[in-house]
Amino acid sequence: MTDALASHGVLFATAFLAATILPGSSEVLLIALALERPQDITTLFLAATVGNTAGSGVNWLLGRWFLHFRDRRWFPASPQRLASAESWFNKYGMWSLVFAWVPIVGDALTVIAGALHVNPYAFTALVGVGKALRYGAVLWGSEAVHGWLSP
Repeated sequence: MTDALASHGVLFATAFLAATILPGSSEVLLIALALERPQDITTLFLAATVGNTAGSGVNWLLGRWFLHFRDRRWFPASPQRLASAESWFNKYGMWSLVFAWVPIVGDALTVIAGALHVNPYAFTALVGVGKALRYGAVLWGSEAVHGWLSP
């Protein structure tokens, strides 16, 4: 396995896990790898974006699956909290999924979207756009892009 492939794989896995309900962050690794490998900035951007979007897809699946247990005593959300989350999501709409990159709030958004049976294609498109914009901003704000753009 080449060093570049390994770097991309680690970045994908880190971004994937960072998007799930597990705590984590992938931005520092993305910047470090982009500074180390400016010639790979496009594929690093894609690895982070696709990995993070896929991780949010896991949250969507958890929302779809976990809701089946809402009648159990141990279920973490009361019917009132579920109704409140549904009301909030319906108020702000599917377009709020563009903000799935926001820490803590984004995880909840993606789980709620799964619980509310949001279309998986629309979900993936909106979440993917938001994640791409965030990673683009992270790279743009780092020295990595400045080195990449300079001859």
